[in-house]
Amino acid sequence: MSMTFSVFFHHAVRCTALTLAFGFASPSQSAPARPTSTHLGEFADFSQWNAVADFIDLMVARHGFDRATLTALFRQTAYVERAVQLMKPAPAGRPKNWNAYRARFVEPVRINGGVRFWEDNASALARAETQFGVPAEIIVAIIGVETVYGRNTGNFRVMDAITTLAFDYPDTPTRLTRMQYFRGELENTLLYARESGIDPLSLEGSYAGAIGLPQFMPGSIRQYAVDFDGDGKVDLRNSQVDAIGSVASFLVKHGWHPGEPIVFPATVSADDSNGARAWDAFINQGLEAKFTISDLRAAGVKPSTPLPDNMLFGLVDLQNGTGTPEFWLGAANFFAITQYNRSFFYAMSVVDLSRAIRSARAINP
Repeated sequence: MSMTFSVFFHHAVRCTALTLAFGFASPSQSAPARPTSTHLGEFADFSQWNAVADFIDLMVARHGFDRATLTALFRQTAYVERAVQLMKPAPAGRPKNWNAYRARFVEPVRINGGVRFWEDNASALARAETQFGVPAEIIVAIIGVETVYGRNTGNFRVMDAITTLAFDYPDTPTRLTRMQYFRGELENTLLYARESGIDPLSLEGSYAGAIGLPQFMPGSIRQYAVDFDGDGKVDLRNSQVDAIGSVASFLVKHGWHPGEPIVFPATVSADDSNGARAWDAFINQGLEAKFTISDLRAAGVKPSTPLPDNMLFGLVDLQNGTGTPEFWLGAANFFAITQYNRSFFYAMSVVDLSRAIRSARAINP
């Protein structure tokens, strides 16, 4: 999803020629003395951290990296306190509000920008629709929600942010799991840089390490991104066409069904005489469409429009603070979007923005 980005220190020293052994530019050994800290980040000499030393051992043994090259790289990697703070959970007690969330993304800047982006990339979007079966407006809306079509791609150094979170994630119930995830992404960052022949310190992105117009994590770049402009490389930072193809590729590989609808409005029955709500059993049942419409109807869920036959659904509840929530029936394609960001709010904002962009384009072709 679109994130609030903070300016982070950008190391001025550019690295020397690519090392023949490892494929990415090694940190300059003749760089001028680094500052010990800035107001935004601090050089913590990660190479001296025991857990980082263990990680270097793993990269040497598993992937054949040069120990001295990695040690020098981690000496030039900064600790980002801002990333740690942004990863902390929101304060408890504040109710979720779908209408407020939606207003952040379904708004004139993203709608008008989406029309322009579509016009500028009409050929690539049509090709993506044909090849992957993902509608152009969904691809455009995801890129609009993520970065406003490349306007807000983030300016944290990816090595700094991911290394910080991999070894000093904030103290939360999921800390160990999240640290393991970010260590995997750090591994992918180094592999991606080597495979692409780029300096890992040159990568910039979000405070979580997401890169480029579609905000792919390094692991997702390696697994799902495609060279859609045919220039022999995947470049999500500078190629709008690669971003378009990669978003479509990601969705298809996460369960997108070409030609099928996405979501349908629904209502739910009021409490029975005992205050029970049978449809509650279908709330928070994972990010997949797995219930038949007959099961949902029996629990008091009523579609507001006719539904296709032989499809499965999930019950989507969009909380509106202290107001009345909205209910929808999400099909497989809705839940494919949630794999991009595991949030009903996110997926529904993509759907609503895509509709707004398509309507605006039809009115002002």
